[in-house]
Amino acid sequence: MRAMKALTVICALALSCFVHAQAWAQERVDLLLVLAVDSSYSVDDAEYALQIEALGAAFRHPEVIDAIASGPIGAIAVAVVQWSGARNQETVVPWTLVTPRSAPGLGAVISAIPRSSADGATAMAAAIRHSTALFDQAPFSALRWTIDISADGRNNVGQEVARARDAAILQGATVNGLAILLEDRTLDVYFKRYVIGGPGAFVITAKNYTDFRRAIVRKLVREIRLTPVS
Repeated sequence: MRAMKALTVICALALSCFVHAQAWAQERVDLLLVLAVDSSYSVDDAEYALQIEALGAAFRHPEVIDAIASGPIGAIAVAVVQWSGARNQETVVPWTLVTPRSAPGLGAVISAIPRSSADGATAMAAAIRHSTALFDQAPFSALRWTIDISADGRNNVGQEVARARDAAILQGATVNGLAILLEDRTLDVYFKRYVIGGPGAFVITAKNYTDFRRAIVRKLVREIRLTPVS
């Protein structure tokens, strides 16, 4: 019996070492970043075009490129999600290694992303759950995990958004928000109460979709740069 117990312990230790060795074998980056883009019916085609083009342009912006270069490793990994209703979340850009040199190329890819199908609802909780699941699938490892969720409306279908946020935090992620105040002037207050959370979490506001270009650069720089959190 003791021999069997000893063998069980040895097997468990061997499996643990194997799992940790695989994790360290993954390429390390400074940040795993999921960009979750609102494509619900409250976002018309012109607004979607402004949003996705601005997001792509941000990765060609000198301040964002400098932020990527500023980390200890000088590289991050990015995935892009489009979301709307409870069953409409799509990873439109899989995990991609981003360096200062490759960032403009990612920006070009993002700017060309077509709009996926939308069912009209704003299932922000489902978007956070989908984004959280991506961290377990990442072929990279990092000490910081961030979900960057943008929206022009409140969660109105499915699970309560605070529950999805809390689950993401428990897994080790930070959820940041970009609130577009075009139709809801207090959306940033909603984001602060129910959407954002985790170490150093914050919300940035955009007055409208034209202002999104300024806001997303400011947000990415703040997310990517390694800043101490008390």
